[in-house]
Amino acid sequence: MARKKPKTKETFSRYDTADYLKTEEDVAAYLEAVMDEAGDDAALVAQALGAVARSRGMVQLAKDTGLTREGLYKALSADGNPSFGTVLKVMKALGLRLEPRRIANTPGRRTKRRA
Repeated sequence: MARKKPKTKETFSRYDTADYLKTEEDVAAYLEAVMDEAGDDAALVAQALGAVARSRGMVQLAKDTGLTREGLYKALSADGNPSFGTVLKVMKALGLRLEPRRIANTPGRRTKRRA
């Protein structure tokens, strides 16, 4: 009779996007993809900024923004709801900016010029 091999216990580590954002190009591509997919899901965008912030270091980001590290973790979490001002401070401290870009296949709103 064949002897059964003892089962080995598998271990898993928690996935964190921040571990994979190594270069500025990685960050830009990640945020662009999130913005394309998020639609009007502000929490998803905040969570993505949180991943970028963790990849760059929350302590330094807190110093650069004038916000507390704990406040940044909370605001940029899945349950966070950061103010627009916080988002702008974080983006600036990370060397990023919001850039308006037209969404493909959406009609533009035209307004009449006043004389």
